[in-house]
Amino acid sequence: MSGRDASWVLTSAVIIFTMQTGFGVLESGCVHPKNEVNIMVKNALDVVFGGISFWVFGFGLSFGSDQGTNAFTGVGCFFVDAADEVFGDVFAVFLFQLSFATTSTTIVSGAMAERVKLHAYLAFCIVNTFTFSIVAHWVWSETGFLHTMGAIDAAGCGPVHLVGGVTGLVATIILKPRSGTFDRPKKPTLPSPLKALLGMFMLWWGWLRFCSGSIFIVSTDEQWKSAVRAAVNTMVSSMGGGITGVMILSRFCQRVKYDVSTIINGIMGSLVSITAICTLCKAWESLIIGIVGALIATATDSLLWKLKIDDPVGVVPVHGACSVWGLIAVGLFVDKNGTLTLRGGLLNSGDPHQLLVQFITVICIIAWTLFMSVTLLKILDCTLGLRFEEGDEKIGADVIEHGVSVFSSWKTRNLQTIKRISSTLSTNTGDTTVSQAVELNEFKQRVAILLHDMATSCNR
Repeated sequence: MSGRDASWVLTSAVIIFTMQTGFGVLESGCVHPKNEVNIMVKNALDVVFGGISFWVFGFGLSFGSDQGTNAFTGVGCFFVDAADEVFGDVFAVFLFQLSFATTSTTIVSGAMAERVKLHAYLAFCIVNTFTFSIVAHWVWSETGFLHTMGAIDAAGCGPVHLVGGVTGLVATIILKPRSGTFDRPKKPTLPSPLKALLGMFMLWWGWLRFCSGSIFIVSTDEQWKSAVRAAVNTMVSSMGGGITGVMILSRFCQRVKYDVSTIINGIMGSLVSITAICTLCKAWESLIIGIVGALIATATDSLLWKLKIDDPVGVVPVHGACSVWGLIAVGLFVDKNGTLTLRGGLLNSGDPHQLLVQFITVICIIAWTLFMSVTLLKILDCTLGLRFEEGDEKIGADVIEHGVSVFSSWKTRNLQTIKRISSTLSTNTGDTTVSQAVELNEFKQRVAILLHDMATSCNR
């Protein structure tokens, strides 16, 4: 790896780490204000506890090549360090893969939001690294059995998103729904659409490097072109998902015009869908992949609501269902002239081989993740206890876990504002001039808006 390549990899890792902020802000926009601080703390500690476990054993299980390495797991590079002559390459790859490992865990945070104990979640961060690392070895290591079979996953659709999505499904089923979630007839709107949209933007732009950064070597003509292709395909796919979310799903299928959560799920679902094939398809194919991904994400979200599976942030539809589609799409659309395969996808070559390989990849990853996540989460539930008591859940994780409450200060400020406005109204009754009447009408509108906002938030 040249210095130029190492700089590219390190920059990619740093940008992908900033996506932790995006996940945190997006999740904060999907939960009650009394849990916002806890959400951000969990996303920070994903990196701390998930990161230390990846340094201790995760990287070695994924990419170790010492004696004993086999098709199932790597051996070596535990407590990551390296000799002077190779530490540059090793450290660069470690930091990049660390960003992927922590992302796989932080995805699950959204499915567990508002009802998981922090100490149990921190233990989960450590053990979930094992689940990710084994799958990463299968898919990306030269000795991994899926890699040897010819499985293609350019940027982590399987090890990152499918592992995170399946684990999120298991976690939300074990935790059970939040109190009162399904007492209402339809899914409520987002508590803070602005925060959710800001989080989506952070993830969207980070995704460009998430995909293009997976091309480690950019010092040759062909490789840097692959990185550019990955970025363009990622953008085109997200455009398809966004258009689908706005024009087809949000506008015509939802009661709320241009529903924010549908738009977000459309864009995010398309980004996950293109991840596996981002370097190996044409732009128009990425548009189709993004459109289908948005449809799958929205349909799965509606299905979960009907099944009364409480997924606060849409982890299962976006990262679970769309990653399955993304891996299968490789078997349909992959370019037979691509640099990673000699076989084309079914629609490009008529050869079903790659599609079969991708199906096997999906089945193996789901089976492993289901087994590990059920086992680990059940152990944690029986020993540490995963879920808050009902009373603690009503108070909120910010107060219970951290002794702070952004929601309380927000509510106090609004009450003070209402009191001040009401006082002003009481001193301006009776005959008024036109300008005073306009002012009074504005005061009334502000009171109504504040009361509506508070009622909406308090009812969640």
